[in-house]
Amino acid sequence: MKYLKHLFGTVLFITVVGTSYGCNLKIKEPANTTLIAKSIVEKPAKQYVKIALLLDTSNSMDGLINQAKAQLWDIVNEFTHAKCGNDSRPSLQIALYEYGNDNLSSREGYIRQVLGFSNDLDEISEKLFSLTTNGGEEYCGEVIQTSLKQLDWGKNADDLKMIFIAGNEPFTQGKLNYKDAAYNAKEKDVIVNTIFCGNYEQGISTKWKNGATLTGGDYMAIDHNRQVVHIATPYDDVIIRLNSKLNNTYISYGSLGRQKKAMQSAQDGNAAEMEAAVAVKRSVSKSSRLYKNSQWDLVDAVEEDEEIILELKEEELPPALKGKSESEIKNYVNEKKAEREKIQKEIQELNAKREAYIAEHQKEETGELENALLSAIKTQASKKNYTWD
Repeated sequence: MKYLKHLFGTVLFITVVGTSYGCNLKIKEPANTTLIAKSIVEKPAKQYVKIALLLDTSNSMDGLINQAKAQLWDIVNEFTHAKCGNDSRPSLQIALYEYGNDNLSSREGYIRQVLGFSNDLDEISEKLFSLTTNGGEEYCGEVIQTSLKQLDWGKNADDLKMIFIAGNEPFTQGKLNYKDAAYNAKEKDVIVNTIFCGNYEQGISTKWKNGATLTGGDYMAIDHNRQVVHIATPYDDVIIRLNSKLNNTYISYGSLGRQKKAMQSAQDGNAAEMEAAVAVKRSVSKSSRLYKNSQWDLVDAVEEDEEIILELKEEELPPALKGKSESEIKNYVNEKKAEREKIQKEIQELNAKREAYIAEHQKEETGELENALLSAIKTQASKKNYTWD
């Protein structure tokens, strides 16, 4: 018994820990046997890129809002090619705030959450196009702090969490000190990037650069009134026609179906009204992995969960599927899925030719805001092992 007691007394409890945070997969070999027992850390189900856009909507900011509307799709298309360290693809979520507008509540610091974190690209577009400008007080520190409190930033250390705040008044305005907001952002592992709409040196003197530096973010100055020049290509009209065909592959269902299908069409229209090139870029986004609509489209819903067909009530089905059997519905969905994949592939192939054409005819076809966003995103993403195809 003494021998057994001695043996049990010297048993080593070793737990192998796999701490792989999607975009930072550096798996270490276990060191020499130790007496320390470690708890198991589960890998997060998904990796996220979370971007909060805080836009000044005072009178002088019409140009900034127009750039944001035009260049949303460039940002989305860029993230289509993003990879985590383990070759998985991160999910993109965008939140939107406006500040500095007289139409907003003074009690709330002239700040409004337009949209919480969302991956619904049509909804993000709709909210951007709903913004209007009016004079007001611009409290940068307060809008940063508000977004930190209200949004669900999550606790995964390898999610990429970024704020982009754009405006043209001193960063120091308001009762809440911007430095306190910056420190709170750092505690949440959120990087604050500042975009001053005006002269670079003026942005520095009014503390926009300091607001970014405190969290390891980037400071940028842009000409927000600059007209973005798009290069027309021989492939644009074909891509736009394919987009119309793509819309016909969506099978709306449920209480949201009709409303969301109408929103899809409305956002196509908003993009087209700005410029044909913007409509093309939106079409490219719709052909990517980031454009998913499982809440209202039966093709995406079935891809996510095949059992949904069994759960749907007759009244939730579109007219084309009412009175159909389960097998007939499945066949219809599969046909639309195959059709969609074919169209998306065509759009992607044409877009590759389009991008080559643009590269040949002009070295750069990017806008001021887009340049600022993509430059900061790529720099900061690389620190968390993100790469681009």
